[in-house]
Amino acid sequence: MSAVVVVGAGIVGSSVAYHLARRGVPVTLLGQGPAPATGVTGNSFAWIGDSGGHWPGGAGDLREYVLADYRRLENELPHVTVRRTGSLSWADVPAADSRLEPGQFRVGRSEIAALEPNLRHPPDQAVHTPSDAGIDPTALTRTLVETAAAHGATVLHDTTVTSLRVTDGHVEGVLTSAGFHAATTVVLTAGTTIPELCERLPVDLPMASSPATLARVTTPPGLVRTIVASPDFEVREVREGHLLLVVPQAEGTAGNRERVAQDALRDLKAAFRGSDECRLLGHRTSSRPMPALGPVIGYATHDRSVYVAVMHSAITLAPTVGRLIADELTTGRPAPELRRCRPRVH
Repeated sequence: MSAVVVVGAGIVGSSVAYHLARRGVPVTLLGQGPAPATGVTGNSFAWIGDSGGHWPGGAGDLREYVLADYRRLENELPHVTVRRTGSLSWADVPAADSRLEPGQFRVGRSEIAALEPNLRHPPDQAVHTPSDAGIDPTALTRTLVETAAAHGATVLHDTTVTSLRVTDGHVEGVLTSAGFHAATTVVLTAGTTIPELCERLPVDLPMASSPATLARVTTPPGLVRTIVASPDFEVREVREGHLLLVVPQAEGTAGNRERVAQDALRDLKAAFRGSDECRLLGHRTSSRPMPALGPVIGYATHDRSVYVAVMHSAITLAPTVGRLIADELTTGRPAPELRRCRPRVH
């Protein structure tokens, strides 16, 4: 069978490698870091759902599969846990005469207090989405990689891909810090580095990067029950006794970023009773890839020697995208669900 090299051991690359390996495809997964999910994936808030949010371009064609594909992964991988807590958002509540997305509900103060009993001052109204959920993105990615390896995939960490080897317009494989890896197809899932790797290819990849800072907070278990999106912060319990807290962006020095993270923690403590024991474990900023027109998924060369997969939100879409990419690579047939995600090849 054709050999595939997947570049990038974040959640998208790991999902692609997992789904290919389960189909018996010889696949090599190359990760730049010392372990899976050491880049953007490991610094993700990892709020998943199919109701609210922004679904640009072809993302809108994938949203109906998101929760079903996560349920499938839970069945296939017993160690994967999806925390189906639902979400409460009062950061931007639509006007009373506006229609909500299917699966969303307006709730008042008493209902909010029942869902989040530790809130000191529940707002007058919020949007409740019971189907929203969260995952531990690092744990999921590592499970995908371990299971791919158990199905025969080769996994190499601390391996930086420096360039593609291109001969007469055909990509033969990748050059790395540890040598050359030949491939019939190279799948690029390495986020913001993809455009640079594709410089010699006949493909347009308009992409911006967006910084995101996430803090990890130790807390009494159950302090936050749902995924909370207030005007001041977003927070959720990623596992018992540990919160993920979205931190506003801070310009300048590391000291400035530390102060902003501490300010976000103070806002959290002010909002929730029983939060005196909350402590900041650390915070990190990463650069998320933001394709201008929505997910970019498909062949980047006419001879099908390179395939690209970059999207936001990668955490939400990775199980679905991994399944569809594996289907395309193994059958040779285009997946209709990806028809609006294709890169522009000239």
